Amino acid sequence: MDQIDFNRLPRHIAIIMDGNGRWAKKSFMPRVEGHRQGVKSVDHIVTLCTEMHIPALTLYSFSDENWNRPRTEINALMKILDQYLHKELERMKRENIRFNTIGRVYELPADIQNLIQHAKDYTADNDGLVLTLALSYGGRQEILDAVRKIVKQVQEGQLRYEDIDFPVLEASLATHGLPEPDLLIRTSGELRISNFLLYQIAYTELHYTDVLWPEFREDDLLKAIIDFQKRERRFGMIGDQIVQA
Repeated sequence: MDQIDFNRLPRHIAIIMDGNGRWAKKSFMPRVEGHRQGVKSVDHIVTLCTEMHIPALTLYSFSDENWNRPRTEINALMKILDQYLHKELERMKRENIRFNTIGRVYELPADIQNLIQHAKDYTADNDGLVLTLALSYGGRQEILDAVRKIVKQVQEGQLRYEDIDFPVLEASLATHGLPEPDLLIRTSGELRISNFLLYQIAYTELHYTDVLWPEFREDDLLKAIIDFQKRERRFGMIGDQIVQA
């Protein structure tokens, strides 16, 4: 904590939680146990983000491509999600965490959809950390859905073609209302974005770590934040312009 500049914390941290399966294999356990252990990492990271007053945390929990996994694993993941929301709901309310989701949630089982909506409603008045789970989510799919929404507005006369600009597009994205991610972390040593927040991460700082997600803890997040704070974020300008600003 001593190395952290609390005046330069990221407003929004996004994490690709990778390595559950490899952790399970390394530990001679079934894959589902890797996912269960991964939930413990979520608890640690949510707690630290809350304590540090990070405004937003987005976790890549279940991608659109994950539907291609074996049905037994998908069912296990849905059960873990169900258990997590039941277990953490009162904590989110108590710790001023607002629960949010992005993705095609309508593709999830009906009981999970109902539970998600209940969690959103129950925490809607909280104004602390916005905890967003990306569920049945894909960055390309999100952009496609946004384009379809805009086309429909034009067809219905609610929007003129010539008025389509970046703010209009951004208002149609699932992340509308959230700051763009300042820091994106991917665990397990993979060096890919994997269709996550493709529009939103145009100027996001990327941090890769070899740590598998079930082993990711507070110190690992602090290292990522320290790494983030060492970067000079120029947003297309030069360093002198940033200093003058």
